Amino acid sequence: MLKTSSGYKALMRSMSTSLILHEKAQTTIQKARLVRPFVEKIITCAKKKNLASIRKVAADIHDKQALKKLHEVLVPRYENRNGGYTRILKVGLRQGDAASIVVIKLLQ
Repeated sequence: MLKTSSGYKALMRSMSTSLILHEKAQTTIQKARLVRPFVEKIITCAKKKNLASIRKVAADIHDKQALKKLHEVLVPRYENRNGGYTRILKVGLRQGDAASIVVIKLLQ
């Protein structure tokens, strides 16, 4: 699917930023399965609330609004949860190429 590491990093950053800002994203099942552990690790790291974890999260997420929402909204929401912050729901097939489309969303 992705041939270069720069393409992989760009996909992870853009999809995770979109997921944090909008709390859901519609994509193919392959991309959702790639993004899910990346986002879960970011949220778990942000929950530590120390300087090193804040810098690590900021290195992965470059959008200031997404960082603000992550620290002010999502970290308090998942304070008592030890993982499993996302859910992947199948939506159907894409009309052009019949690729399986899913919605990846953050749990409440």
